[in-house]
Order: sequence, then C-alpha cells, then structure tokens
Amino acid sequence: MGADQAGSGSLAAARELGALLAERGWIVLTGGRPAGVMAAACAGAKQVRNSLTLGILPGADGAGSDVDIAVFTAMGDARNAINVLTSDVVVACGVEGPGTASEVSLALKAGKPVILLAAAQAARVFFESLGTRGRLIGADAPIDVVRLIEVDLAIPRWSP
Repeated sequence: MGADQAGSGSLAAARELGALLAERGWIVLTGGRPAGVMAAACAGAKQVRNSLTLGILPGADGAGSDVDIAVFTAMGDARNAINVLTSDVVVACGVEGPGTASEVSLALKAGKPVILLAAAQAARVFFESLGTRGRLIGADAPIDVVRLIEVDLAIPRWSP
C-alpha cells in the first residue's frame, strides 16, 4: 500500500519490495493504478518470471500495465477495505497520504499484521498510540520486510 504521489524513496522501496515478494512466490496486491507505489510495486514484481500481480481498483477502468488481474470495484476509496481484507499482511511503503493511512487503520482494525516500510517516525508513533498490540511492525528496508513475513509471520508462498 502507498501513495499515488509518493516520494522517490518510497517508490524505490516499493519496486524492490515487489521484486523480492515475487521472487518468493507471493502475490503482490496493490491498488492497481498506474501511479506511485502501486505502479512501482507491480513493476518490480513483473521483473520476476511467473509473478502474479493483483490490482483492486477504485473505478471501472485505469489499471496499470503491470497488473495481471484487475478487479474494478467502482467503489472509490471504499475499495481500501477490499485491499486490506484480501491481504495476509499489509505493507505500507511510506505513509504519505490519507489513503495509505486509512489502509493501515483498516488493517489494524481487522487484526491484520501491518509492516510500515520506511515510514516517518511520526506515523509510527501515531499508529502505535492506537493500541496496536504487536500487530504494527516497522522495517527500514525491503529485505527486512521479507524476513519479517517469512520468519515472524510465516506467510505461505503461492505456487503457479
């Protein structure tokens, strides 16, 4: 998850993370649009043979070119709930906008593990203040996210 107008650090992290997740056989789910963190994560994933990307889109069109399966919800921002509830773990690449913040909040409310990748300290402090009870994890680099998912969360791999 991440902003459509993200900074260069978040975009680079999302691209690297998308590739690392795909290398391990996980499906990369994003908001599906051809912008920001969504496009970067999918582009990274598509560097890997047999990868699978899933985009949950807010409208009736507009999927990014690196999205394999597009789900056109026509739900606007309400589709954030689908993004979160479909995910085994939610990774926020920076928390640079209200959409990403809403996805993090929805994930925490649903009891999903949330990893904040390279998020500003203020964002971490805010979400921790909500009483997240260990479901909120910080990571500084994409490889740290992968280790957390593989070891601490033990998320199973997808096989084509």
